[in-house]
Amino acid sequence: MTAPATPGGAGAADAARAAAPPEAPGGLVLPEPLWSAVCAAYGEPGRAYHDLAHVREVLCRVGEAGRDVGWRRPREVFLAALFHDAVYVPGSHDNEARSAELARQAVSHWLPGEGLDADAIARLILLTARHGALGPSDVGEEEALFLDCDMAILGSEPAAFDAYDRAIAAEYSAVPPELYAAGRRRFFEKLLAAGHIFLSPYFRDRLEARARDNLRRRLGATRADR
Repeated sequence: MTAPATPGGAGAADAARAAAPPEAPGGLVLPEPLWSAVCAAYGEPGRAYHDLAHVREVLCRVGEAGRDVGWRRPREVFLAALFHDAVYVPGSHDNEARSAELARQAVSHWLPGEGLDADAIARLILLTARHGALGPSDVGEEEALFLDCDMAILGSEPAAFDAYDRAIAAEYSAVPPELYAAGRRRFFEKLLAAGHIFLSPYFRDRLEARARDNLRRRLGATRADR
């Protein structure tokens, strides 16, 4: 028997899934007000890349690493990923500190009885301010995996990498193009000069070569445009 059609069809179902909170590990349940606050933060105008789609992609990587390697504190890692870009003002130097504070407040307000380590959550978020400035010996195994989940876009397929690069440029549209391009070029050159882009063997084995190809290709295109 054919199932009765539902209002809105597949499009409505897809929208519902997109709006639903991600599944948390360890029996953790996100209260509706917490999820609403997360959606509001990531739904602010001007977010072309650092939006809920990015968070879901990072959480997907977190899930992959959890299955293949394992997390010692999966709930803390999940919440760090959820809040790591909750505050995002292009060019601001305190985005990560403010995001970490929001995570602390959320745990205290909405998840007080869950036995969560708010310091561990905040520490992971604060480390994302140092992307490109850390080596494998500077962080622990869990921290390396977490940071690599956030940087995994660098090792994506070329089309996805290019979309990411355009979205970051859109977020910095208020910055003079020449100034933005110079800063972006320095960041990519710094990554390429490092011994490792990815801090964990898990992501290095899977994504390092393609990340370097993407960065070299983008730098080549940038130089051609100059």
